[in-house]
Amino acid sequence: MPRRTSGRVTLQDIADRVGVTKITVSRALREPQRVSLPLRLRIEAASAELGYIPNHAAGALASGRSHSVALLIPSLSNAVFSDIQRGIEEGLRAAGYQLLIGHTGYSILEEERLIDTYLGYGVDGLVLSGTRHTEHAERLLRRAGVPVVETLELTPAPLDINVGLDQTAAGRALTETFIARGYRRIGFLGARMDHRAQLRMAGWEAALRAADLSTEYCLTTPQPSSYRLGGEMLGSMLQRWPALEAVFCCNDDLAAGALFECQRRRLAVPDALALAGFNGLDIVEATTPPLATVVTPRRRIGEVIAERLLARLGGQPCRPQSEDLGFEVRCGGSIG
Repeated sequence: MPRRTSGRVTLQDIADRVGVTKITVSRALREPQRVSLPLRLRIEAASAELGYIPNHAAGALASGRSHSVALLIPSLSNAVFSDIQRGIEEGLRAAGYQLLIGHTGYSILEEERLIDTYLGYGVDGLVLSGTRHTEHAERLLRRAGVPVVETLELTPAPLDINVGLDQTAAGRALTETFIARGYRRIGFLGARMDHRAQLRMAGWEAALRAADLSTEYCLTTPQPSSYRLGGEMLGSMLQRWPALEAVFCCNDDLAAGALFECQRRRLAVPDALALAGFNGLDIVEATTPPLATVVTPRRRIGEVIAERLLARLGGQPCRPQSEDLGFEVRCGGSIG
């Protein structure tokens, strides 16, 4: 069997094995309904025997479509992003699209580099985690001519499609829940403090100011969040402000760590201290008591993103707009 210098099996190799033309092989693999069943089975058998791997790059050049969409996420281990990924992936897979994953590490400069890279590979669309980008990245996206989705937060001026939730409103609603339950000294505990964490903190501040309450009980760090860090930071808060009545943690990992620290100190939750997190991860139902949190519709966000992308890729026009999928404040047992 003759091979090309790369060693890659080609359509012509399959055609020679079966005794048909290369066009017939291509048609059998791409549009099997146009080829008789006996011939299609022979071509598929030869393809499997020879180890044929489709050249998607060549197919993209021929069709003008790569049938791939890039999703850029800040963290590969955070369940918030994996839930969105699954929602997008399932919707796109049914339509024959492949989801490619890029890791930004919470850096807009790395996001810019990945945008440049994926556009260079001819992806059919991009999904970005957030609404803040470098000026160069925005220029690339506006000139690319492909659908662009910004997600997880909302913006009044989206680049193209925006699907997410109002992070500030969610932070405010959770803080107002504390206030409505009679808490007055309400702290904010935040890690990493990316844009979404800052928006949640802005909601906490707005609710306290509206109720004429102090915003001094605030402790943040650029470190990545973890259970351990949540416990350590709560310990620092209690040492500095022993009269604290409640703490809003910017995510569920920190809230769980804070709860474990309360249990280590034999501080009853919520009697001695009320706690709440953000996102509605599985951990909040596994703790005792269950943690209060803001439940975000991550899977649904991913599904809607896939729907909007496929509509655009199918030729349906869409004005730049923001789509708010909302949130739910769940009190659990950690708020009295």
